[in-house]
Amino acid sequence: MMLSPAVSTAAGVGSLALTAVASWSSLLLVVRGRVVPGWGVSAGLLVIALVLRWALTRMGRRADAAGLPRKRATSARRASRLLIVAAALGIAWGAVDDLVSNAEYHVLRPAGPGGCTAVVRETSFLVIGNGEAYAVGRTGLALGESASWTVDDGYRPVGAGTYELDWGRGGGLLRISGTSTDPVVRGGSADLDCWW
Repeated sequence: MMLSPAVSTAAGVGSLALTAVASWSSLLLVVRGRVVPGWGVSAGLLVIALVLRWALTRMGRRADAAGLPRKRATSARRASRLLIVAAALGIAWGAVDDLVSNAEYHVLRPAGPGGCTAVVRETSFLVIGNGEAYAVGRTGLALGESASWTVDDGYRPVGAGTYELDWGRGGGLLRISGTSTDPVVRGGSADLDCWW
């Protein structure tokens, strides 16, 4: 089965565009109770997109010479290269951020109604601790954070167990507590709603 040059170009560039957007977004994936950070998901998508691009290019070479006009093919190659660079930079930025801030990911139990799961990313840099809560649905994918907080002295409340997670019919409520010496200075609660 041969794809038209326009369709194969659109598929190749489209998959790279999806990867570039994902690499700069705040997403994560939970697989069998383990968290795959957004930069890891994006790295996997980039590999898939590059393999797809390679396969489509190879198929295109075998097709008739009635392919894309040279000008459109050059534009598609330039766009592909730009998207690859954008995705690679986003992946690198996310990986370096996790490394520098010594990020820790926690999957909180119990799960809520319909398999909704709370995931927390805690970081610490210098004397400030930060946290982000994600609501992960049945798909295992969180497309963005539900809430964030800041704690004094790099304290990690979820890692220390100073939090409460309550589930109801409408979702969950995560309450973060600091200590008397390491208080929560911004935020401190997250509404968790899994809609997918």
